[in-house]
Amino acid sequence: MASGIAHDINNALSPAALYVQSLLERDQSLRAEAREYLVITQRAIEDVANTVARMREFYRPRESQVTPVPVDLNVVLQQVIDLTDARWSDMPQERGILIRVQSEFAANLPTILGAETEIRDALTNLVLNAVDAMPDGGTLTLRSYSKNSPTALRTDDLPATHVSVEVCDTGIGMSEAVRNRCLEPFYTTKGERGTGLGLAMAYGMIQRHGAELEIDSEPGVGTTLRLIFPVAAMTVASVSAPYDQPLEHLRILVVDDDPLLLKSLQETLEQDGHLVRGADGGQAGIDAFCAALRCGTPFQVVVTDLGMPNIDGRTVAAAIKSQAPATPVILLTGWGYRLRAENDLPQHVDRVLSKPPKVYDLRAALLELTGAGASGSASLSQAYP
Repeated sequence: MASGIAHDINNALSPAALYVQSLLERDQSLRAEAREYLVITQRAIEDVANTVARMREFYRPRESQVTPVPVDLNVVLQQVIDLTDARWSDMPQERGILIRVQSEFAANLPTILGAETEIRDALTNLVLNAVDAMPDGGTLTLRSYSKNSPTALRTDDLPATHVSVEVCDTGIGMSEAVRNRCLEPFYTTKGERGTGLGLAMAYGMIQRHGAELEIDSEPGVGTTLRLIFPVAAMTVASVSAPYDQPLEHLRILVVDDDPLLLKSLQETLEQDGHLVRGADGGQAGIDAFCAALRCGTPFQVVVTDLGMPNIDGRTVAAAIKSQAPATPVILLTGWGYRLRAENDLPQHVDRVLSKPPKVYDLRAALLELTGAGASGSASLSQAYP
């Protein structure tokens, strides 16, 4: 069930992700406000994609997750405030309800190591829960601070060992019985309005980060959720910057059974100057590739979805390699992070990219698999059959 949901949601997110990235990169006429909105939209799309990928992985070991990077929790907290603005400001005000938001961020907060999207997603869930807990209004406080080890005899001159963030509300609070069960997946007190996944997913993130969760709550008084992270103390692997070197123009075949995703992928690649042919489904992709090969205008790269009815991406890749073994095949899938983490690269596939796809990931893969730098431009004068 999780796999099917992930496929459908990622397919829906992918066109939005591609078009937002394209607008941010190419449209220099955007007003500052519009650009800011698109950046927030892009961040929200990435967070949804990460949430989908973790739906069934509340307690997955941390080592199978992405490589941790330095995270400034003050920046993440401000992003969460921006992302949830409608829920604590606009929507309550429409009902005549006032929710005040206070931010108390410590200066010079030490960084932690982690997955920023996971942390942001977890904090967003906590903020939304806090808003739901104040149906008549109240105060929402987001707070950050650092502290030393509680076992140290003197702490004034010692470097901080932990960073804490708090999400506090003045809402209905939790009874002891609810507090004892609130971290269970699918447990909810919201009836049909709730899924029971928010706190469970936040707890999964906390475990993967070697962090701790404390819950202070009293009925009628409110709730404080406290996340305590260890300060970064390890060497972090270098993070690749988005690839923006010009590419040689390529002949690319894109195979997908989702019309909107196929259209957005084709248009995004065409904006980079590539000649792109779209194929609606696996068999259409195989037929198009073989026809181009017979006519002497072979595709230089094939980009195919994994999950398609009747003939999936693995079958497409096998058929391509049987006809032209040197042709690179890029596979798109919502489970790309897992295939890479488990070193489970499908046979006949040269690169796996996660959905929703990132433009710079596509460019980097095309360059690496084809060596197609801008110094030598391929001739695209011949049309496809």
